[in-house]
Amino acid sequence: MTSGGAALLHPLSLSSAHVAFTGRAEGDMGHGGGPVRDVRPDVAARRRAVVDLPWTWLRQVHGAEVVRVDGPGDAAGAQADAVVTAEAGCAIAVLTADCAPVALASAEGVIGVAHAGWRGVVAGVIDATVQEMRALGATEIEALIGPCIRPECYAFGSDDLEQVAAVLGDGVRATTSAGDPALDLPAAVHTALVAAGVDPSATADIGVCTACSPHYFSWRARGELQRQAAVIWR
Repeated sequence: MTSGGAALLHPLSLSSAHVAFTGRAEGDMGHGGGPVRDVRPDVAARRRAVVDLPWTWLRQVHGAEVVRVDGPGDAAGAQADAVVTAEAGCAIAVLTADCAPVALASAEGVIGVAHAGWRGVVAGVIDATVQEMRALGATEIEALIGPCIRPECYAFGSDDLEQVAAVLGDGVRATTSAGDPALDLPAAVHTALVAAGVDPSATADIGVCTACSPHYFSWRARGELQRQAAVIWR
């Protein structure tokens, strides 16, 4: 695991798509809770610096709703936790601080991205995203788990941990660096991907902890309100 690496802004390749994970150096990518589709000029400029396409971003609610995008910028500001498209020229994004951003792509050109906190994973956001991609024609899907909080930093209440384990199995149980019960969020995401039919060998993990690394925003570790973005396009 790499807990201290710089932001992975340089676009990565994922099947037919490009993926970028921003960090502190690229600045706050969040929308600040304003009116739907209202993005401050400074935020819009930072987003364009990552990829100069209209962004479809979401007002995330830790659920399993998936938005399908048919054109650049469609459904920007929609209330959902994942977005998929089969169209070129669409930059689809989620915003995170400690939750896991999951980028997905297939050789057919279908792409998706999901905001996967523990509630969303339990609610089925990963399966819903994969199934929506399949409905658009995706067959073999590749996935990439981006920077998120890791178990050594993620002390977790026993009742909530039981709830996650009941859905995703005991592999989500872990301990913090201090020896307290913890949730292994990447393991939960990986288990959900496999359950949705994604080949385990087609899933990769960046391995960066937002709580450990000074290069990323973290609500859990530092109470930061800023957000980094995971954006995928082709």
